[in-house]
Amino acid sequence: MIAPARIAAYEILRRIAKGRSDLPAAVAAVRDTLEDERDRALATDIAVGTVRWQAALDFLIADAARRPIAKLDPEVVDILRLSLYQLLHLTRVPASAVVDDGVQLTKKVGKKSASGFVNAVLRKVSRTRTALPFPPRPANATDRDAALAFLSVTLSHPRWLVERWLDRVGFARAEAWARFNNEPAPLTIRANHRRTTRDALLERLTEAEVDARAARYAPDGIVVDRGSLRDDTWRGAFVVQDEASQLVTLLAGASPGARVLDTCASPGGKTTAIAATLGEGALLVACDVRPRRMALLRDTVAATGVTNVRLVQADLTQPLPFAPVFSTVLVDAPCSGLGTLRRDPDIRWRRTAEDLPALAAAQQRMLANAAAVVAPGGRLVYATCSSEPEENEQVAAAFLTRHGDFAPVRADMAHPSLHAELVDRAGHLRTEPDRHGLELFFGAVFERARQL
Repeated sequence: MIAPARIAAYEILRRIAKGRSDLPAAVAAVRDTLEDERDRALATDIAVGTVRWQAALDFLIADAARRPIAKLDPEVVDILRLSLYQLLHLTRVPASAVVDDGVQLTKKVGKKSASGFVNAVLRKVSRTRTALPFPPRPANATDRDAALAFLSVTLSHPRWLVERWLDRVGFARAEAWARFNNEPAPLTIRANHRRTTRDALLERLTEAEVDARAARYAPDGIVVDRGSLRDDTWRGAFVVQDEASQLVTLLAGASPGARVLDTCASPGGKTTAIAATLGEGALLVACDVRPRRMALLRDTVAATGVTNVRLVQADLTQPLPFAPVFSTVLVDAPCSGLGTLRRDPDIRWRRTAEDLPALAAAQQRMLANAAAVVAPGGRLVYATCSSEPEENEQVAAAFLTRHGDFAPVRADMAHPSLHAELVDRAGHLRTEPDRHGLELFFGAVFERARQL
């Protein structure tokens, strides 16, 4: 009998391969078909790990099969990928069980004629697990071809992307960055100030035998190392939010009585973080474009208990239906997501360099529309979770060129809690995986002239 978790992992990979969903959506759809929580966890581990290490796994498959991946049936490729991931990374599972399940799964999905081939490839790789033919780490970091082979194949990243990183930051940092992306991301939460404080929440977590610690940089952040928070008793006490994402909220610098606009607000982490800091008389308007995202935003706002938020469905690529009355406007722009490959490993295979110009053009339109509703003397915050300059400093520079009534503000001057080490030479917020142990987020702050 094939292990249910392996069947579920296969279904997740097929959903992605067919373009029906991204990795998080595929995992969410398939997990609920499993009754045992341990099977759910294992299926998720196999699927996420397989996607993360896809380039390395494909290299081994092609080497063992003596033929290109493109020549194999896609169903067979997915079975080989998930089986090899288990053989190489889940060593507590007996190799014989992995091989047998791979063969049986091949038959189950209607590829019986390929079962012998699957058996041969898996057994060949299993026998050579201690001496796999991956490109080695280059002895000389100046050997560009060797460095790119190691980063793209052995560390499983798109060649076009690691080539950019290699040119910008050098081999040592590019390697550390890639290794960071290949580690499982911890659960990071933000204490909801409307219900509790970070210290009080940490105390509750300790009492519940949940291993947790204060985040290094985010003042309300908590990193959960072990334990479950699925119980409804935790509802409203926190919001699941990446630590780097929490730092973007600080740039808003919203003060009591302010009028704040969050233009790309769903799922609501930043919205509720800002709302919790606002006092009486303040108003936060939160927007997003699609009904599904508005529903998710509405649920987050309701769960956290903030009452000073008004929801408006609006498209930031078009002029906004507001006058220039907001003291703070936040644009957490839709982007490539290339700064979050640790948490979203499938993004590395879905994005290409050709995507960047169109994304940057849309971001510039959004920023211009947002700028139009900033009050005189008000603040405009632009943020992405991209690693690439086309979406970050180049968008910020283009905005300043076209909007002479705005001036840049150093990120470390925007909020006293923001660590200076997170601010680059140009004054932008920039969290870096190899230096800060965080996903790469970018943030730029602009202030509008008081006299227009």
